[in-house]
Amino acid sequence: MYLAAAIIVLPFLSNRYYEIIENKGALLALAIAAGVTNVAFVVALIEGEIMRVMLLFYLSPIWTVLLGRWWLGEKLSSKASLLFSIAMIGSLVMLWNTEIGLPWPHGIADALALIAGVAFSVTNVLSRKLSSLTMSIKTAVIWWGVVGVSLLVIIVQQSPLPEVTTTIWASAWLLGWFGIVAMTVAVLYGVAMMPVYRSSVIMLFELIVAAVAAWLLTDEAMTSQEWLGGGLIILAAYGVAKIKSPDNR
Repeated sequence: MYLAAAIIVLPFLSNRYYEIIENKGALLALAIAAGVTNVAFVVALIEGEIMRVMLLFYLSPIWTVLLGRWWLGEKLSSKASLLFSIAMIGSLVMLWNTEIGLPWPHGIADALALIAGVAFSVTNVLSRKLSSLTMSIKTAVIWWGVVGVSLLVIIVQQSPLPEVTTTIWASAWLLGWFGIVAMTVAVLYGVAMMPVYRSSVIMLFELIVAAVAAWLLTDEAMTSQEWLGGGLIILAAYGVAKIKSPDNR
């Protein structure tokens, strides 16, 4: 999927050579962070307990705020801090299960989920830091970063290519051209246009979408716990969107 997306962006980079060279260090870090995010998260979901993986991964807004304060100098006002705390409480309420225990790594899958969350935060903060670069450069770097890390893992594990039908391969390419492109562009644009703490809170809306999708597309019902957690996330997202200060200082 990511290779399909990465190939179509190449023609847009023909006259961006000097921008890439000038920012090669940060772009290399962006590529590695994006690659680690996607590969670690997928492997964690496959190998681990889904709810624990999701809970550990969605601690990422905490790392995003800390990195944003360190790298970008973005400070949180008392109001922003309160809304951020509400959002994190909402995500914990939605994902918490007494059977999974405290959100602390207990195995390789848990560790990968936590690593994916930290890498995702690094990706977002670097995207914000590189807001002056064009979307084509950042999307290309992220997609080729995922491809590169994936290939490295495949080589190390000596994994053979799966034997699947042409339809499956075609579906993967189509999902890459449309789904991956839309997702990456939306995230990069949003992160570049607002403080990272705000974008990290708004992206927690993904949890609500996942819960509603499971409710509508499967036999699963939304519990009162999910409704409460989702309500807190929506409240926090609305609140941070209403904060008018561009840098929140």
